[in-house]
Amino acid sequence: MSSLDISKIRKEFPILRREIDGKRLVYLDNAATSQKPLRVIDSLSNFYARHNANIHRGIHTLSEESTNLYEGARESIKQFIGAQHSCEVIFTRNATESINLVAQSWGRQNVLPGDEIVLSPMEHHSNLVPWQVLAAEREAKLVFLELDEHGQIDMDSARKLIGPKTKLVTFTQMSNVLGTITPARELADLAHKFGAIVLIDGAQGVPHLATSVQELGCDFYVFSLHKMLGPTGVGVLWGKKELLNAMPPYMYGGDMISSVAREKSRYNELPWKFEAGTPNIADVIASGVAVEYLKEIGMDVVREHEVEITRYALNRLKEIPDIKIYGPHDATKRGGVISFNLKDIHPHDLGQIMSDAGIAIRAGHHCCQPLMKDLKVMGTARASFYIYNTFEEVDMLLAALREADRVMGNVAIR
Repeated sequence: MSSLDISKIRKEFPILRREIDGKRLVYLDNAATSQKPLRVIDSLSNFYARHNANIHRGIHTLSEESTNLYEGARESIKQFIGAQHSCEVIFTRNATESINLVAQSWGRQNVLPGDEIVLSPMEHHSNLVPWQVLAAEREAKLVFLELDEHGQIDMDSARKLIGPKTKLVTFTQMSNVLGTITPARELADLAHKFGAIVLIDGAQGVPHLATSVQELGCDFYVFSLHKMLGPTGVGVLWGKKELLNAMPPYMYGGDMISSVAREKSRYNELPWKFEAGTPNIADVIASGVAVEYLKEIGMDVVREHEVEITRYALNRLKEIPDIKIYGPHDATKRGGVISFNLKDIHPHDLGQIMSDAGIAIRAGHHCCQPLMKDLKVMGTARASFYIYNTFEEVDMLLAALREADRVMGNVAIR
């Protein structure tokens, strides 16, 4: 067993005491969004009850308190991802906005006709569509890496596809469908050999893995705080200082300027150059609280628990005849995301039956339609774990899957 004290952790998540139609809630949809501990919830109400004021504008006490709390959250996140400078941490609304910022600011400035943008075939739509738009606008070409039979990036293929025409290499740190953990450093080193820039989508990675942007060797790193115990509406773009300094602003208006004349303006320094308008102050501050909570647990402990519960779930799921599990079957090579299909049961039907049992899983294409096409399926069911999930809940998932067989009259599970 891992050193994680799950019973103590569960007491800090009030939503886990809920019942659904008289059944205990089993929340296994953490890849979509995680639940929030009391200290994060309390941070939100405490801000509005005691500190509410705009930041970077007032000289009164409340504004100074608000500014200090907001910039304190930036410092916490800088340390959490191993960044060198807090000015490299840009707050956005979510990982999607962070990727769009890079595509529209760095991309329009640097991608030229004939250049190639290399992606993995596992990308969430948010790390595909912005590059489709940029490639069409700049007459560049999208090039897709290949996966091996275990759902991992084929590095022999990568060495052939990444070359002198490559301008950008971008990939997920951990697939939200296959659970695959990508060889980020190896891909980054390969890209840099040809002078290409590397953007990593860490939305599924940083909540579960000890992460250092220095060790990953990337140039940009993006993620959303709501998947790691924080509130919705806060994303982060981390970028190397020299790259961010050379990029034009993405949005224009208040707080991103240092001076404005009638005809022309001078822009603010990093990170505020990219944070136009009043930001999501209370949620950013609560995000800092979430990060401190994870630091307190220790990301090595988080990962240890995830490997154990994923290994247990993989072994239990294999007890079911005719189940198809996607991605690596070695728990040490994947995150706590397990996508599967049961013969003759549509994933949406499966999701509804699980919900009737009080179990929240995800069903559908998971915003990865091209990958679904590669897998030759319309969608999958997906169970995803986090720090508060137990082996007992995995057993309850198995029991509910057997009930699904009974309800749907499926002969595959007996």
